[in-house]
Amino acid sequence: MACSAAGATLALSTVFCAGAVAAHAQKLPPPGVSTRIVPPMLLKGSTKASYFWDDASGRAGDTGLPAIGKPMQKGLFASPSWPLGTEGFIVYKDKEAPFFIGDRGPGIPSDNGVMLDIDAKTFAELTGGTFNSTTLMVQGFDSGHIEVSYIITKWGEGPGTKNHPVPFSDGAWRRVDNNPAPAPAS
Repeated sequence: MACSAAGATLALSTVFCAGAVAAHAQKLPPPGVSTRIVPPMLLKGSTKASYFWDDASGRAGDTGLPAIGKPMQKGLFASPSWPLGTEGFIVYKDKEAPFFIGDRGPGIPSDNGVMLDIDAKTFAELTGGTFNSTTLMVQGFDSGHIEVSYIITKWGEGPGTKNHPVPFSDGAWRRVDNNPAPAPAS
């Protein structure tokens, strides 16, 4: 039944529609409350992050195509220890970005606490810089590292630690972890 009616059914239609609107309104959150569906939080923490863009061109330290077998793309991050296919999001200042782990790295920088490599396009958006597709570098941002918070919402399959990241040199990326970290309390 439509919410507009003519003749004898107008009163019934108006009551029906008012009831439907009221019922729907009861399901809506109060103003200012997000309606975004938040997946379960499996792990949260913070780390220093760098950026990369590996498109197999050999430019700017490019080491080839990502290990997951997908082309380089926005949202594809690298971890020195999490399983490939792990999903989540990061927060930098007031900006949020979803990701999936599609490559290994950073290598040597992870020994100095840089535990996440963000794709250069996302890094540019988060920092207000610009991704230069010729040089594969982020311009307009003076630092190559930022401090981010991370939340894991899904662990990937296969080798890698299902816990806070550890340096590449630890070799966790080649060991299967059947004992993930306990999920944080909500």
